[in-house]
Amino acid sequence: MAYKLLWQDLFEKDGKPDASIWGYETGGHGFGNGESQYYTNREKNAFVKDGILNIVGYKEKYENNEYTSAKLTTYGKKSILFGRVEVMAKLPLGLGTWPAIWLLSNAFQTGTSWPLCGEIDLMEHVGNHPGFVHFSLHSKSYNHINYLQPTHIVEDPKLTEGFHEYAFEWEEDEMRFYIDKKHHVTFHRGDENRLTDEGGWPFHQPFYLILNLALGGWWGGKIDDSIFPVTMQFKYVKVYERI
Repeated sequence: MAYKLLWQDLFEKDGKPDASIWGYETGGHGFGNGESQYYTNREKNAFVKDGILNIVGYKEKYENNEYTSAKLTTYGKKSILFGRVEVMAKLPLGLGTWPAIWLLSNAFQTGTSWPLCGEIDLMEHVGNHPGFVHFSLHSKSYNHINYLQPTHIVEDPKLTEGFHEYAFEWEEDEMRFYIDKKHHVTFHRGDENRLTDEGGWPFHQPFYLILNLALGGWWGGKIDDSIFPVTMQFKYVKVYERI
């Protein structure tokens, strides 16, 4: 399959993230995962400097929460439907960190609840299990609540060092996941006689991209307060359409 660049962010201008691409999801209600941070829209928590996007978590009291961080999304600005997505990122380290690069369908913002809306996890990592990166899909029929989500774990201690490119290619009936151009797994519609209907494969509609650093929660676990401030970094985001 051949691809053509559709849009990209190379983080070339210092200051707040490009408002034509990124918006903020704010709040401190746990986001369904028991997370401990309050996501703000402050430049302190999300800023570009010297060609790098930084999402920074702090130990600080804010709006009845004990920690702050940021969650950037392309909702209402840039949608993705099929093609290829590449994100060059450096993982934050430390107990309690839960960084993610993921996508939700636009329908989630217009009333379709999770997991009916569909979720694509391009990268999840938790600091209490360093060097293990997760790719996953979630849908009405197959999700982490019923322990049936298609998922694949890449174990590589080098992923905790420096920047790495996380990518996936999205077709009507399959998704292929990569790290540093190396293919790791393909999820097919119809795998194991599942993912066959709307409840199992809702990945035929526009999605938006999310970059966030969660803290604590049911998977992030106990937070080590000595790690703060802690930073997740990005060199680029590139989205391609099929030729």
